[in-house]
Amino acid sequence: MAGDDVAQTLAAMGPRLRVVRERRGVTLAEVSRATGISPSTLSRIETGRRKPTLEVVLQLAKEYGVGLDELVGTAPAPAAEPRSTAPPSFGDDKAVLPLTRYVGGLHAHKHVLPAVAEPPGRSRQVSHEGYEWLCVLYGRLWLALGSQDLVLTAGDVIEFDTRILHGVANAGSDGPVEYLIMFGPQGERLRLRTPPAVGRGTGDRKAAE
Repeated sequence: MAGDDVAQTLAAMGPRLRVVRERRGVTLAEVSRATGISPSTLSRIETGRRKPTLEVVLQLAKEYGVGLDELVGTAPAPAAEPRSTAPPSFGDDKAVLPLTRYVGGLHAHKHVLPAVAEPPGRSRQVSHEGYEWLCVLYGRLWLALGSQDLVLTAGDVIEFDTRILHGVANAGSDGPVEYLIMFGPQGERLRLRTPPAVGRGTGDRKAAE
């Protein structure tokens, strides 16, 4: 493997480790307790600010129950299967569907929180490096952001620095909550661009002058 290929593989491994951890529904603190690797080191690896050693990769692969080929990105593509409308479940209380390849930069994925019998208590909050953009597709999402408690409904969009303590929960008892997340592990943000106004081309500007 050439030097450039090794560098690209290591750069992509951090985001892959984050995806695997989220699929298991565990926090950095929980992984730290199980492996002895500090939460700050795990965070720096996931955000690409630190290259993992072979020993660390082996520890995490064992803890997550995945093969090295999956973390390196050489696992064979699964055979085509009929599309299902039900999201795959990752963990006991939510589903996560990656929408982009995790090779650095902005990541996109869809989360689904199941229906609840009654609104839960304030969710456990976490913080980590990065910047997040969140859009609710369906249901009512309770976002605990720092000391604020926000209830977002379909069509609501919010963006925030993920170094702020944050957590989410289903805010209603009338069904599941679906939302999209765009995450920049190193603080990347979306760039808002709007098309020029109709009828305001060069000719119109000259006529106005």
